[in-house]
Amino acid sequence: MKKQLIYSGKAKDIYATEDENVIMSVYKDQATMLNGARKETIDGKGVLNNQISSFIFEKLNAAGVKTHFIKQVSDREQLNKKVDIIPLEVVLRNVTAGSFSKRFGVDEGLALNRPIVEFYYKKDELDDPFINDEHVQFLDIASEEEIAYLKEETRRINALLKDWFEKIGLTLIDFKLEFGKDVEGNIILADEFSPDNCRLWDADGNHMDKDVFRRDLGSLTGVYQVVLEKLKELD
Repeated sequence: MKKQLIYSGKAKDIYATEDENVIMSVYKDQATMLNGARKETIDGKGVLNNQISSFIFEKLNAAGVKTHFIKQVSDREQLNKKVDIIPLEVVLRNVTAGSFSKRFGVDEGLALNRPIVEFYYKKDELDDPFINDEHVQFLDIASEEEIAYLKEETRRINALLKDWFEKIGLTLIDFKLEFGKDVEGNIILADEFSPDNCRLWDADGNHMDKDVFRRDLGSLTGVYQVVLEKLKELD
C-alpha cells in the first residue's frame, strides 16, 4: 500500500496511498530536541509511539472527537485521512513545567486554576515562536471563529485525556496538538498523541515522557512501555 514519500519529519515519514485522501504514517525510532538540534536513534521508540498514539486516537474517535486517524495497520504504520495542516502548535497546560516555568520564572509542578491554551507558529526556521490570537489572524492562519474552535476543542480533548490518565495513575501536565483541514474543509485533530508531545508524571513525580530524553533521566523506551501497559488497563 505504501507509495511515494511525500514528507519526512522528525518523528514520522508520510507516504501517499492508492486513495488520494488517505496517507500512511510510518513512525521512526528518532528522538529529537531543540527543533532537531539534538537527534538520537532509539530502537523501538517508533513502535511504542505508534501503539500509544493509535490507542489514544481510537478512544478520541469513540468519544466523538473528529480526528484524522483511520486505523493502525502494523507495528509502525497507521492510516490517516489526508489533511492540510494548520501551521499552529496548540499547547494546553494544566500544570507549570518546561518552557512555561522558564518563561515566567515559576516553579515546575504548580497546578493552574484553569488550563492555559497557547499558540506557537509552526515554522522550524523561526524556532516555532510563541504567538497570540492577533498574530494568528495577521498571518492569515485561522479566522477568529476558527481560533475559538481550536481552543474549545483542545479544552474538550484535555478533559477526556486528563480523566483517562488519572484512572491509570498519571497526571497530564501539558501537551501539544496539531489540527488540519480535511477534504471538506472541516478542522480535525491530526499528527499524533504520545509521550513525545505531552508531559506525564506519576504519583511520585517521575517523568513518564520525552523529558526522560531531554534531561537524561533514563531509558526512554522503558518509560514509554510503562505508559503503554498502563493505557491498556483502560480497555
